[in-house]
Amino acid sequence: MSVVTGPNPALSVRKAVELLGGMGAFVSKGDVVFVKPNISWDRVPKQAATTNPTVVETVVRMVFEAGAKRVIVADNTCNDARRCYARSDIRSAAERAGADVPFMEKRKFVKVDLQGEVLKKWEVYKEAIEADKLINIPIAKHHSLSGVTLSMKNMMGLIGGRRERLHQKLPESIVDLTAYFKPTLHILDAIRLLKARGPASGTTKDVEMLNTVAASTDPVKIDAFGITLFGNNPKDFRHIGIGEDRGLGRSDFTSEGFKKIDLE
Repeated sequence: MSVVTGPNPALSVRKAVELLGGMGAFVSKGDVVFVKPNISWDRVPKQAATTNPTVVETVVRMVFEAGAKRVIVADNTCNDARRCYARSDIRSAAERAGADVPFMEKRKFVKVDLQGEVLKKWEVYKEAIEADKLINIPIAKHHSLSGVTLSMKNMMGLIGGRRERLHQKLPESIVDLTAYFKPTLHILDAIRLLKARGPASGTTKDVEMLNTVAASTDPVKIDAFGITLFGNNPKDFRHIGIGEDRGLGRSDFTSEGFKKIDLE
C-alpha cells in the first residue's frame, strides 16, 4: 500500500500508483477498463461529496498510457445523474482524458448471483462486469449510517434495485459487493476530507484539506487506513473485521511494503 501527500493531486496519484509498480502492473494493452469514482451527489468539488475530478482525470490518462483500448467512467448516482456528472466536474475531466462517461441506464443492469453471505441475486451494471479491469476511486468521507464511506462502500454505485435495503446489513453487504466485483486497484481520494454531515453535506465548513492519496490492491487495508484519517480505530468498523475474516485483505496497513511519501 502507498500513501502520498502533496499539493498537486495529479502528481500524488501518479506517485501513489508508481510506488505499487505503475499502472502497467494493473492494466494490459487492449484492456477495457471501468473506472468507478463517487459521482453520487449534486455537489461541486470543494464540497468533498464526490471524487476529486483531477484524480479521476489523472487515473484515466494513466490507464490509457498503460495501453487500455477503452475507459468507461460511471456511477449510479443518488441525485439526478445529469446534475451530478456536471457539477462534480467529473464528466468533463474524464472526457478530457478520453474516457466514455455514460449515464447508467436501467436497461444496462442485469440480474446476477452475487453468491454473497447476505446478498444473493441482484441487479449489477453490465459494463462494469464485462470490463477487463475495474479501478475503484472513492472519496474518503463521513457517512451518517456507516460512519465512513471508503473503498468497499463505493461498490454500491455499481448496482441497481432498491439499494436502501442494503442498509439493514450494510457491513456485510458492502463486503459481499467487494468480493463479487474484485476491483483490480483501489485509489483513495483524500485530497479533501468530508468530516461531518456526510455523505452529501453541502457546506465547506465540514471539509478539511488533507492533500492525500492512497493506493492498494487490498480493500480492507485501504479502508482501515482511510478510517484513521477521521481519527477513528478500524477495529470499531464491522466491515473491516468481516472483510478480513472473508479473506479480502488485512487491516494492518503498515505491514508488508507500506510506503509513504510527502511531495510537499
